[in-house]
Amino acid sequence: MALNLEKQLLFYSSYHHDPTNIAIHITCIPILLMTGLLLATNSPSLVVLPSWLMIPNLPPNLATIVTIIFSSFYVMMEPVAGGFLLPLLYAWTAYAKHITSAYGSTANYVAVALHIGSWIAQFIGHGVFEGRKPALLDNLVQAILLAPFFVWMEVLFYFGYRPELKSRLDMATELEVEKLRKSKLQANGAASNRMTKS
Repeated sequence: MALNLEKQLLFYSSYHHDPTNIAIHITCIPILLMTGLLLATNSPSLVVLPSWLMIPNLPPNLATIVTIIFSSFYVMMEPVAGGFLLPLLYAWTAYAKHITSAYGSTANYVAVALHIGSWIAQFIGHGVFEGRKPALLDNLVQAILLAPFFVWMEVLFYFGYRPELKSRLDMATELEVEKLRKSKLQANGAASNRMTKS
């Protein structure tokens, strides 16, 4: 997976161009990320560190390691936007560890319910509003890693961040969506021709 910001955002935006589906994703992706990290805080420390290297509520468990991977990827993709997202990810991961420590299984049950509900909402968004399968069915790792950053960039674009990038991305997305529509029409035409010949 290349670290070309425009290429990565184009991959994701070609699956998410319907405004309702985008709104569903802007709501559900952060919930999925937050609940996923919260559930991952239940894992034991995966690396043994000396006590002087330990940060309160950020033990080297699955949640912290995922946060390191995601935030590093985002900063490499777009240093400014990734840099703004980085402290939010670490703060949530630390707070999620506090929540699971304080509320135990109750926090986990709520997180699982929200997580499942968010997945369902996203599949509805793709099926009903987008009319296209989710990106994760074509590239699971890329979609899961990129989804939170795509949402973050959509929010930043809304507030006027990098308008030239947003404009190029919108034009490229329209071209990709048009190519998809044409290929669907050709596939449907070929299928109906085969049915008529049968």
